Amino acid sequence: MTSRQRSWWGWGWEDEALDAEQRRKLAAAVAGRLGRGDIEVRDPVGLADLRLREPRVEPPAGLGVRWSASIGDRAAHTFGKSYRDVVRGFAGDLDCPPDAVAWPADEAEVVRLLDWCADAGVAALPYGGGSSVVGGVEARVGDGYAGAVSIDLTSLDRVLEIDRVSRAARIQAGALGPVIEDQLRPHGLTLRHFPQSFELSTLGGWLATRSGGHYASVYTHIDDLVESMRVVTGAGIAESRRLPGSGAGPSPDRLFLGSEGTLGVITEAWMRVQDRPRFKGSAGIHFPTLAAGVDATRAVAQSGLFPTNCRLLDGTEAALSAGAGDVGALLVLGFESADHPVGPWLDRAVELCRDHGGTVPDGPSLSDAAVEARGGGRASQEGAVGNWRSSFLRAPYARDALVAMSVIVETFETSCTWDRFDALHAGVTAAVEDAVARVCGGGWVTCRFTHVYPDGVAPYFSVFAPGRPGSEIAMWDEIKAAAAEAVLAHGGTITHHHAVGRDHRPWYDRQRPDLFAGALRAAKATLDPAGVLNPGAVIDPA
Repeated sequence: MTSRQRSWWGWGWEDEALDAEQRRKLAAAVAGRLGRGDIEVRDPVGLADLRLREPRVEPPAGLGVRWSASIGDRAAHTFGKSYRDVVRGFAGDLDCPPDAVAWPADEAEVVRLLDWCADAGVAALPYGGGSSVVGGVEARVGDGYAGAVSIDLTSLDRVLEIDRVSRAARIQAGALGPVIEDQLRPHGLTLRHFPQSFELSTLGGWLATRSGGHYASVYTHIDDLVESMRVVTGAGIAESRRLPGSGAGPSPDRLFLGSEGTLGVITEAWMRVQDRPRFKGSAGIHFPTLAAGVDATRAVAQSGLFPTNCRLLDGTEAALSAGAGDVGALLVLGFESADHPVGPWLDRAVELCRDHGGTVPDGPSLSDAAVEARGGGRASQEGAVGNWRSSFLRAPYARDALVAMSVIVETFETSCTWDRFDALHAGVTAAVEDAVARVCGGGWVTCRFTHVYPDGVAPYFSVFAPGRPGSEIAMWDEIKAAAAEAVLAHGGTITHHHAVGRDHRPWYDRQRPDLFAGALRAAKATLDPAGVLNPGAVIDPA
C-alpha cells in the first residue's frame, strides 16, 4: 500500500512532477529554443471539473468482484500515456471513458467477469499499469456494445513460486515492475526487464504488448524470458507446458504474446529469471559524425560481445539528453554480468569504436567486485552516460510539463536491417521534418538507437515542435501519419516495441500478411466467440 497519488491525466506520481520553479525554467529554455517570447504554462482541468458520460452498464452485485464507477477511477482508466492521451486528459476531453473499472482479486474473478461481459455484450478491456502509448486500453469500441469495463489486474501482484534450480519464477500478471523485483531480490534474482515504463507497467502488459526492455541485446524482449503462460479466454483457460524449448508445432505462447488482450486475459506466467548482476562497466563514446557512429555501432553489434546497453544518439539528441555538445553522435555503451568482471568486453568494444574515429573523453567506468575490493567504488565519473540515464528516467515527467506549454513532443520507433538504415533514416527524417515545418512552422527531429542486433537496428525518432493551443491533437496526427507512411515505405516495421493498439492499426493492417490476418481472425473467433475482448486493438472481431 502507498499514500502516493498517481496523476490521473499524465505520467507517474504527482510528487515526481515538475514543480512550479522547474516548469518556469523549462518554459524559458523552450522559448529560447523556439525563438519565442514568454510561453504560457497552463493548468490541467481538475478532476472535480470533469463531466463524464453516465455509466451505461453496472456489473451485477452477485458477481463478487470489486468495482467502481466513480469519476476518478473511470478518468484514470480512460487513456494510456501517449502524447495524444496526455493532451486529451490535460484538457479534460474524455469522450470515451469506461463505464466501470473492476479489480479482480484472483483468476476465478477474471473468469466471472469475462463470462458476464460475454453474456451482457460488454467490451472487456484488460488494463495493467495503463502505460500504453498506442491507444491499447481505450474504450474506443464503437456503438456495438452495451458498454465497456476496464479490468485492472494490479491486484494479481505476487511471485507465486520460484524454481531456483531452473532459475525461473511463476509470477502473476498484474505485478508492477518494482513489485516483481522487490519479491525476487531476497532470492538474489532479477527478471531483468526494464522498459522506460518499468515503475508503472505490469508483467501482463509486457507480455500482451511484446515489450522491449532497456537492454540493447540478447534478452531484451519479454518474449525471450517466457517459459509458459496461463490465459483466461472467452472459451476457457489456456495454459502452455513449462519447457526450456520445444519443437512441437507452433508455439502456444507466441499466439498470446503481442495479442494485447484481444484473445484473452493473461493471469500468470513462468518467467526465466537471472542472478542479479555484480559487475558493470560503461563508456560514453563521441564520434565526429553520425555515419561514423552507425558504423561503430554495427561493428559492436556484430562482434559477439553482446553489450547490455548500446544506444547511439545523434548530435542533437546527445546535446539535449546527455549534455554532450559539439559531437556528431554519442554512443552510450554498457556491459554487466553476475558472473565475471566486464572490463575486457568493454575494452574491446571501445577499441572497435576507436577504429571508427570514436573517443572516450570521460574514460570507461567500472563497478565490480575487484574495484570495490581495492576500495575504489566506481572507477571514474560517468559523465555523459550518467546525464543520459537521468534524462531518460525523467523524460515522461518533462513531456507532461511541455504539454502544459502546447509543445508537441513525442516519439515513434521502428526497426530495419543494417543495409536499409541509411535510406530509412534519410527518408523518415526528411518526411517528418517536412511535416513539422508544414504543420508547426519548424521544430526538431532527432534519432537514437534503442536496440541493436547483428542483422539490424531499432531507430527511435523524437519530435519537438511548437503547437497551437487546442490544435495539438490534429497537428500531431498529421505528423504521425507522415512518419508512419515513411517508415513503411522504407522497409521498417510500424512498431518495434510499442505495440499496435488502435493508433497503429491502419499501418499494421498493411504490414501484416493477409493470410496471417485470416488465421488471427479465426483464432479470435475461437477464443473470443462473443467478440468482447479489447475490440479494435490489433484485429477486429468477426
